[in-house]
Amino acid sequence: MIMKKSIKWLSGIAIGVLLLGLVAFKYLDVPKPDTVATPEADELALQMFEAINKAAWDTTHYVGWTFRDNRHFVWDKFAQKVQVQWEDYKVVIHTDRPEGRAFQNGAELKDEAQRNAVDKAWSLFCNDSFWLNAPAKAFDPGTKRSLVDLEEGGTGLMVEYSSGGVTPGDSYLWILDENYLPKAWRMWVSIMPVGGVETSWESWTTISTGAKLAEKHIFQGNSNTLIISNIRGGATLASIGVEKDPFKILD
Repeated sequence: MIMKKSIKWLSGIAIGVLLLGLVAFKYLDVPKPDTVATPEADELALQMFEAINKAAWDTTHYVGWTFRDNRHFVWDKFAQKVQVQWEDYKVVIHTDRPEGRAFQNGAELKDEAQRNAVDKAWSLFCNDSFWLNAPAKAFDPGTKRSLVDLEEGGTGLMVEYSSGGVTPGDSYLWILDENYLPKAWRMWVSIMPVGGVETSWESWTTISTGAKLAEKHIFQGNSNTLIISNIRGGATLASIGVEKDPFKILD
C-alpha cells in the first residue's frame, strides 16, 4: 500500500512538472511578427552598420576568437578558410563549403572520420562566427529587413534569413540603443522550441582594425551566459598571434 501511494505521489509530481512546463512554454513562446520589407528598414540596418564599423570589419583580413572557452578559431576572411580547434581535434576548412582536412591528436583522419570532423567544424564555424558578428550579416544574400514596433516602445529591426548557414529560415529582431548599436536581439530559430527568446549583446570591444564586436550574451530568463573571448583582428597572422600559417595544407 505504501509503495502504491508513493508511485501515485511521484506520478502526481511528474504530471505537475509537465503541466508547469507546458504553461511556461506557452508563456515564453512569442509569435513572430508579420513583416514587410521596406527601404526604411534598410536605412536602419545601414545605421547599425555604422555603429559596429562594418567598413573596418570588411577590411579585416584575419580574425581569431574563442567561443565558450572551448572552441578556438583562426579565420582568413579574404581566402575563405578557417582553422577550428576543439577537444583534441584540429580541422582546417573552406568557409564557403564543408571541405578540408581534419586531425585528431596530430594524426590526420581519413574517410568517414574525416568527413564527420569536417562537417562538425563547418557547423561550428557557421554558428560561432554568426555569434561573433551577426549584425554585419544583415544584408547577406537571402535576407529580408523590416521594421517592428516594440512593446516597450521604439522600433526594432527584423532580419530574416531564407538561405545560408546550417539553419536557413531563422529570424532575428534587433533592439538598438540610441546610437544604433545592438543591445539585444529576439530569436525565432529552428533549434529553439520557443520563439522570441531574448539575448543581450553587450561588453562591446573594438579590435585593432576598428571593428566593434560584442563579447557577452546573457539569455533572457536564466543565468546562461555566452562568452566570446580573445577576439583579435589584423592584416597578418602574426598580428593576431599566429606564427605558423595553418592554411597551407589546403593549397
